[in-house]
Amino acid sequence: MSEVVLAEACAAPVGAGTAMPLPAARGPVSTALLAVLREERPSAELHGAAQEWAATTDSGGAGIVTDEDAQLTLTLLYELHLQGLAGVDDSWEWNPDLLATRALLEGPFEAALRALVELPEATPDTLQQTLETMTTAEGGPGLSRHLARTGTLEQWQEFCAHRSIYQLREADPHTLGIPRLAGGPKAALVEVQADEYGGGRAERMHSTLFGHTMRELGIDASYAAHLDRVPAVTLASVNALSLFALHRRLLGALVGHLCAVEMTSSLPCKVYARGLRRLGFGTAATLFFDEHVEADAVHEQIVSRDLAGGLARQQPERTADVVLGAAVCLAMDELGAQHMMDRWQAGQSSLRGEGPLKPAA
Repeated sequence: MSEVVLAEACAAPVGAGTAMPLPAARGPVSTALLAVLREERPSAELHGAAQEWAATTDSGGAGIVTDEDAQLTLTLLYELHLQGLAGVDDSWEWNPDLLATRALLEGPFEAALRALVELPEATPDTLQQTLETMTTAEGGPGLSRHLARTGTLEQWQEFCAHRSIYQLREADPHTLGIPRLAGGPKAALVEVQADEYGGGRAERMHSTLFGHTMRELGIDASYAAHLDRVPAVTLASVNALSLFALHRRLLGALVGHLCAVEMTSSLPCKVYARGLRRLGFGTAATLFFDEHVEADAVHEQIVSRDLAGGLARQQPERTADVVLGAAVCLAMDELGAQHMMDRWQAGQSSLRGEGPLKPAA
């Protein structure tokens, strides 16, 4: 890893560390939420708007996954527990009306995620093999191959905008699992997360490296800078992780989600790095992907054997949820990739709105 590039990354910090900027509303519920957060309306009105949404929307089906209003609302409510929202008082984090609204949306969202996947049978003894089978299955829209072989700079910028909603806070939701684990599984998660956070060096944090890639591609790398441009399916992928992270009952799903992330990252990242080099970019742009090729090849065994396997042996009742979390992660990644590929093949942008993305500062 180039120490010069690392030094430059550290000198020009990017990514998380600031609050999420408030976006434009996408429907009646997010409109009500933003008005409440700006203290323009009482919080009780938000729950009323959410109840009306639930009564008039097919909230029992998979449609909530692509519901722009619901997914933006969940994104903002979850963010109150993470980086926070710009200009919003932190006391809103535990407001009863906001929590009730979140619960009203989470119910159908969780149901939709569960309905989206078919879960293979697994026991504590077979869990590692099950995860390996799930994460090595062929299929998908071939997003990494497209970007490596023929992806344009504009498509690469869009791809990074989609990914930035997660990558600029990479590791944070998964870290919430640490205090809920014990013994070997806790030690395994700490080992993986230490690498995600750069081993104690800010310039090596994976979120910092991804921000550096964005800046090299010419787009704004500040936290959630492109929130208004990404569609519901992108937000839903991140919201699924937040759902798992913020509910202790879904600890198994949180662990399974991390397994899927780590076990499917190494090979695509090698392909992504090749695509950036094809476009003429150097180490400053590819460092994020190069780092994941090496790190995730090691993490793969740690998460499947020591983290997931260890948790299943300690608490066998969580085994099915580990499989659930992995399956949801894989399914949401595929939905997001399919969205991008479908739009690009139709000659359209995969983002909301028109015009170029915010440029790098």
